[in-house]
Amino acid sequence: MGRFIYDASSTSVDIDDRTLAHLRIVMMNKLRRSEPFMFDVEIGDGSGRRSFWIHPSVALQFHFFGSRQPRINRLWIEELMLAASGPSGLSIVPEPADDETPPVEG
Repeated sequence: MGRFIYDASSTSVDIDDRTLAHLRIVMMNKLRRSEPFMFDVEIGDGSGRRSFWIHPSVALQFHFFGSRQPRINRLWIEELMLAASGPSGLSIVPEPADDETPPVEG
C-alpha cells in the first residue's frame, strides 16, 4: 500500500502501490504538458471521496511501501490518461487485461 501526498502537507490518501505507480505516470505526463486536472479518489476507510486539483504549482509526493517497481500496463495508462483529460477528471478505473500477453501459437 502506497500513499499519495498532496501539497507536501498532511493531506494524503492510501493507494495500492501498483495503482499508485500508474497514477504517477499519468500525473507526471499531464503536468509535463502543463495540463492541470481534477483527481477524484475514494478514501480507503469508506468515509467518502476526496478531490484534488492537480496543477504544476502544487507539490505532490508518491510514497511507495513496496520495494519492487510494478510492471506497467500500457492500456491502463491510456485509460487513465483519457479519464484525466475528460470533463470529470482523473479517477481510478479498473485495470484492463494486460496488452502484452504473448500470442497463442497454434
